[in-house]
Order: sequence, then structure tokens, then C-alpha cells
Amino acid sequence: MVQKFITYVKEQRRRIIMSLAGVIICAVSVGVFKLAALGVDPFQSLMSGLDSMIPIQFGTLYVIVNVILLLFSIFADRHNIGIATFINLFLLGYITQFTYDFLQKMIPDPSMILRVICLLIGIVVICFGSALYMTADLGVSTYDAVAIVMANKWKWGKFKYIRICTDLVCVILGCVLFVLAGNPIGKIPTIAGVGTIITAFFMGPLIDLFNVKIARPLLNSKKA
Repeated sequence: MVQKFITYVKEQRRRIIMSLAGVIICAVSVGVFKLAALGVDPFQSLMSGLDSMIPIQFGTLYVIVNVILLLFSIFADRHNIGIATFINLFLLGYITQFTYDFLQKMIPDPSMILRVICLLIGIVVICFGSALYMTADLGVSTYDAVAIVMANKWKWGKFKYIRICTDLVCVILGCVLFVLAGNPIGKIPTIAGVGTIITAFFMGPLIDLFNVKIARPLLNSKKA
């Protein structure tokens, strides 16, 4: 019994470390996405629009938005909330902001070639971080929980279709807020562009690859 408890504690510790590492890696990748200015994932499109409208630090804004979504999850279905949810909530926004500010100081005027390179790096890095975070299985982000609740709890349809709808809503709202904040329509591709399309089609397969090749072996190799 004691040995089983020790094994359980060690496994949970590994899962927490993987969740923490995954969130940090994802946060850094979002900062790289922002430097590329060729489009970010749908939720970050919404956050970029809100960031343009609301004059507070991105990290603080990220926490506020996610607290609202967390309240939704608490009332709708607490099953999806875990340690990783709070790691994501309180760390991702501030690390993203720090990464983006740092990169902007280092590369104030990146060329198009460098922006494309940053976009490709950002995609690979966010998929790797997501694989660690998801494999740890200690809760989902507050945004992910919205579609899960609608699909599994409210039975509004299949998760993949609901997720497409929530992603579309995020992108549309983000673009509208971005323009209302005074940004020219021609700048919309910086928050909802080719990067957004690529993440929509390639994140799933890449995350699955990293899950199979790295994240799951990393977790399971320690159990022996």
C-alpha cells in the first residue's frame, strides 16, 4: 500500500511538471507567433482584439478573460478543471507578454523571411508544448472547456464541429475588436492570417505525433 502511494505521488509530480513545462512552452510559442505577425490560433486572435481595445497589460487581460471562462466551467461542469487549468490561467499570459517584449527588443523590425521562420518555429513549439500539457491530463484550459461542455454536457453536437464554431466566433470577434480599436483592416492578417489557417489544419496531427513519439514515452518510461 505504501509503495503504491509513493508511486502515485511520483506520477502526479511528473504530470504536474509536464503540465508546467507544456504551458510555459506554449506561452513562449505564442510570443513567437505574435512577433511573426502572420496570424495566431483562434483564441489568441480574440485576445489580440481585446488587447487592442483594452489598455491593460496582456498578461492581466489574459487572466481576467480566463477567470470569466473559469466561472462558466465551474457552473457548467467542474470535471474539466484541474491543476493544469490554473497553471494555464495564471502563467500563460504573462510569459507570452514577456517573450514578445523580449523578442521585439532583440528583433525590432523582422524581415518577412524571419517572420515566416518564426511562424514555423511557433507552430512546432506550440504543438510540442500542447502534447506535454495534454498528456499530463490534469485539466484543460478554460477555453477548451467551453466546447467540451457544449458537446459532452449539453449535447449540442460533436466536439469537433462545436470547436470549429467557437474558433470561428473567436476569430470574427477578434477581427472586429481589432478594427474598432482603430487598426486598419489591412492589418487583420497579423492576428488572423496564414498562421491561423495553418494551426487549424496542422496542429492536430503534429500534437498527435509529439504525443506518440515524446510525451507518452516520457510519462510512461518512469513508471517501471
